[in-house]
Amino acid sequence: MKSSNFYALTATLFLAFSCSDKQQQPIKTSKPMTILIQPFKDFNSEKVTETAAEIRKIYPNVKILDAIDLPENAYYRDRNRYRADSIIKFLNSRTKEGFVTVGLTSKDISVTKGKIKDYGIMGLGYRPGKACIASKFRLNKNNADEQFFKIAIHELGHTQGLKHCPEKTCFMRDAEGENPTDEETDFCQKCKTFLINKNWKFNSI
Repeated sequence: MKSSNFYALTATLFLAFSCSDKQQQPIKTSKPMTILIQPFKDFNSEKVTETAAEIRKIYPNVKILDAIDLPENAYYRDRNRYRADSIIKFLNSRTKEGFVTVGLTSKDISVTKGKIKDYGIMGLGYRPGKACIASKFRLNKNNADEQFFKIAIHELGHTQGLKHCPEKTCFMRDAEGENPTDEETDFCQKCKTFLINKNWKFNSI
């Protein structure tokens, strides 16, 4: 699938983590970016605060924005869902240099994947880029909050340039046709080192 950036999708049974397809290069960044958390109005405000708190544990420079409506042009009426690619284009257009925006929604989101015109996913992000989106719609209700944070941090990792990771417990793990979020515990050593070069903070590597 093509846009102003190229991004690749990794699908689960009806879920996916997604990213664009550019080379991973851990180049030291001199100035820390700011992560903007952009909740859409459908998303629970308490969950916004909880998600921000989890992200701050590994990247403290976070700002929560006021909730906004999902872009009208992203709505796919035939399936009563929203096009993830249109959402991140919208977020990207509102994001200045030095910032990265992660959108939070509880709505169903989708994207074109190969011959499938409208494929349901959990998240999408440019790699590298300034915008990504995470959806809570397809998560396990028993531990949706924990899974949602992992989706958000996964997509943020892609915006920094991280590819999918072969480590099974890493947040950047490739879904490989399943939903492995419950098995993910942290960024692996390699991914941590990459992000530290982007001014992310960890207790140890």
